[in-house]
Amino acid sequence: MDSVNRRNVLKAGGALGVLGAFAVATPAAARSPWTWSPAGSVLGSGDGADPRTVWDAEADPLVASLLDRGDVPRVNELLRTWTKNGQPLPDGLPADLRDFMEHARQLPPWTDQQKLATAFRFNEKRGTYLGVLYGFASGMMSTVIPKEARAVYYSKGGANMKARISKTAKLGYDIGTRNAYQPDGEMIVTCLKTRLVHAAVRHLLPQSPHWVDAAPEDIPISQNDMMVTWHSLPTTVMRTLQQWKVPVPADESNAFLHSWQLSAHMLGIEDQYIPASWQQADSQAAQVLDPILAPTPEGIKLADILLDLGAGLDLTLLSRPVLGALTRFALGDQVADWLQIPREPVWSPLLDVAWDPYIAVREGILPMPLAPEAYWTFDEILRQFVLLYMSELRPISIEIPQTNRPR
Repeated sequence: MDSVNRRNVLKAGGALGVLGAFAVATPAAARSPWTWSPAGSVLGSGDGADPRTVWDAEADPLVASLLDRGDVPRVNELLRTWTKNGQPLPDGLPADLRDFMEHARQLPPWTDQQKLATAFRFNEKRGTYLGVLYGFASGMMSTVIPKEARAVYYSKGGANMKARISKTAKLGYDIGTRNAYQPDGEMIVTCLKTRLVHAAVRHLLPQSPHWVDAAPEDIPISQNDMMVTWHSLPTTVMRTLQQWKVPVPADESNAFLHSWQLSAHMLGIEDQYIPASWQQADSQAAQVLDPILAPTPEGIKLADILLDLGAGLDLTLLSRPVLGALTRFALGDQVADWLQIPREPVWSPLLDVAWDPYIAVREGILPMPLAPEAYWTFDEILRQFVLLYMSELRPISIEIPQTNRPR
């Protein structure tokens, strides 16, 4: 009943106010009970609270206070110099922020350094696949995650998708480095700064009349929303690699999962919601991710922007038709149709027919001689897309926003 408030009544409108508020505030996905057990988490236990009613109890009030008292410009300026995991926090940070960050930068006790070393070997071997999947499977999937699409579109990041893509690319890049979670790495810094951004968005978006009119929830980016986004990354990537029949040894698969489990913790997701295994991840994704995918006007606009990602680095390969065909191939016809991506007469049939043999050749399952020219073309597309993905990693700073999307 908490979601039936004045805001939702006003959204529902007039004489139908209260009855309409129930319809707006409780869509089908929200009405289903939360059933995933915390016994399947990395913690192995928990209170089992519905993550749709939980946000970030530590970061949210802190960042709201920073915004309200006008400290954010000074904080952003200071944190631009903090780039490495083991680097001391800059002098001059507000005491409450410093205390929070010193606590939040610590890795959890269940961190396994051996698995992290194995995860780097996996990322090194599969980096080309991963770069493409983070873009086409995970990145484009974000546009059909309704709450995420709205939150992105109406927040400050939605006004400059090139910059936002850079920040997302940095997360995918940092987690794949040899020293991701080591003192000379950057993954902890990237996660913690992103956590502060999420807290700011929770404070700011409810002040946007545009988001209020479009969103069914009162506060964005719940623990459930963060897990949905998390599943759009490692769970979706591993599902797709399996679908493509890419052989992944069990130790590398488990290590890849572990690196992303740590990212979830560092982003502020409670341990009781982080799946302990791929089996548990698939079980949770079946509840929180798979049923909620749907188009929104905001998501369609974001997808249109993402399809133009290669405009500045086309080289006749990264044209919009190729990106659209790869999106359709990676996510399926339904998602592509939702996003109003046309079926390409050349690229779509070619991917349908030649991709599985291409993977087999690339993985050494089929011999390379007599491979058709399409295989070289696929390899070049992957190479060029990863170059494009990496080109977004010009020196960037993840900073706490102070406004919503300007109109």
